[in-house]
Amino acid sequence: MKVDIQEIKLQEAAAQGTDAFLTLIHDTILAAVGGEVNAQTLPLLNGEQTTLLAYYILRDEVMDGGFIQLIHNGYGPFIFLNPFAKAMRLWGAHDFSKLIYKGRKLFEEHEKELTADCSDEEFMALFEQYPEFDDLDDEFVEMEEEVTDIIAHYVDDHLEQFVAVTK
Repeated sequence: MKVDIQEIKLQEAAAQGTDAFLTLIHDTILAAVGGEVNAQTLPLLNGEQTTLLAYYILRDEVMDGGFIQLIHNGYGPFIFLNPFAKAMRLWGAHDFSKLIYKGRKLFEEHEKELTADCSDEEFMALFEQYPEFDDLDDEFVEMEEEVTDIIAHYVDDHLEQFVAVTK
């Protein structure tokens, strides 16, 4: 899917910093597929675009409620059973890629329990039942800014894979 973005908007966002630049690219891609990542919209995107959207999903979920929330909300297969970790390594986020592989191991061990329907109280209890996810959460929080910066530089260096810049 061709995703157009105006050059002036890119320049304005870049002037605000890497977060604004990357968010503009993400938001533009997401808007192009109707604002939702699902089984109908994913085939419209290329691998690079999908990987960027996956990073934002992971970042938002983990920063809000950790890897347990990410998995419980149904994103485990999307993140851990696709080549997301490999893509992050290829994009230059080596430590983050290793973290995703650690997360995959835990996901595979506990998927059934973490994805089961449960009450809010049962969901909150998952954090106590699976403290091994705390280390992953902490590690991600510590590296998030650096990872986002690495991804922003990758996107900037491969912009044509993500968007088509128009005047």
